[in-house]
Amino acid sequence: MNDLPVSVVVVSRGRPDALTRCLMGVSQVQYEPFEIIVVADPAGIAAATAMEFSNHLKLLPFDKPNISAARNLGLSHAAGEIIAFIDDDAVPEPQWLRHLTAPGSHPNVGAMGGFVRGRNGISFQWRARSLDALGEAHDLDLDKKRATVLTPPEGRAIKTEGTNMAFRRSVLMELGGFDPAFHYFLDETDLNMRLSRAGHATAIVPLAEVHHGFAANALRTQARVPRDLFDIGASWAVFQRKHIAQIEHAPQWTRLRNDERHRLLRHLVTGGLEPRDVRRLMRRLDEGYAAGTVRPFGKSHLPTHPVAAFEKFPFKPRNSVLVQARPWRLKEARTKAEEIARNGSIVTLFSFSLTAMYHQVGFTRSGIWLQRGGLFGKSKRSEPLFKMTTRARRVEKERGRVASQRGLHIKDTIV
Repeated sequence: MNDLPVSVVVVSRGRPDALTRCLMGVSQVQYEPFEIIVVADPAGIAAATAMEFSNHLKLLPFDKPNISAARNLGLSHAAGEIIAFIDDDAVPEPQWLRHLTAPGSHPNVGAMGGFVRGRNGISFQWRARSLDALGEAHDLDLDKKRATVLTPPEGRAIKTEGTNMAFRRSVLMELGGFDPAFHYFLDETDLNMRLSRAGHATAIVPLAEVHHGFAANALRTQARVPRDLFDIGASWAVFQRKHIAQIEHAPQWTRLRNDERHRLLRHLVTGGLEPRDVRRLMRRLDEGYAAGTVRPFGKSHLPTHPVAAFEKFPFKPRNSVLVQARPWRLKEARTKAEEIARNGSIVTLFSFSLTAMYHQVGFTRSGIWLQRGGLFGKSKRSEPLFKMTTRARRVEKERGRVASQRGLHIKDTIV
């Protein structure tokens, strides 16, 4: 392989278990050369240090609730020509970097973004989106298999998702990195708007996939119920001051505020919040917006040259192996799959029951991709609820669905 050197930056705070799983996934990425930079709180640094490949990681202690400042710290130590970002509660598919960075060969491409699957490992949280002049996102209908290079019209931008995006290092330096005024939320949206204003194109790469768990943090629960809206309000106020004409501020904020209230009321109806929680959260939203109207824009002092030399992660070419097992033999199959993974392969384990259950995919802590569901059930959510098929046909169908992302082109099946 002879590809552009890539720095993978992972920011983590308060989620050491998720970080461990993320790093296990990144360690299986089939790309050379790349380095891994972990910007984390003490618990995250301890978790990363405990991993067997910790001596090949750049570990940067950082324990402040500011995602932009944390990313800038990672950027200052990143020595790759391409800087990729993934969240600690996400796991990349093994061919992630190969797909994501491929458009980097085009000199006008400054940013690259991939698709993001949700907790069930099947449905997409985000695919292709654009940003209008108000910084609000809208879906784009693009080719679902091939990368598309986009240059948006003046005043608009192409959205990259914070958990699956990459930039040329030179472009990030030119733009001053991330604005620390965005402690949380809209940080990459602000960067996308500045990137577009500077005339750089963005490539959307569907096959560059990560699986995102939306793990709990200080601002939301595991069920995505808000705990605090202060930073969302503050970020919108900062964003408006940077990118939106003054006359648009009040009407946009009225609409955004109503949207947040409706979101809270939906959680109230489903039992996630109590009436007093709605009042508290709306008050915090308003307090954040007021704070954001006077918060200074951040100034990032990024070094022209990286602080540390490129720390090449030891690349290990891995075969991609498919294991399949009936549900009653799943425990035995998992043990075998885990052993194969420990021996250096990328392992996908299919276990399909004689039902129409929906499929789910997950990357386990032991480093295997486990897909479970009914032989006659849905994987893609657009499919029929029930479809007759044979086991051999279903296995081949699901293999084909993930082949490009996982390198399952060679028929190497263990029953």
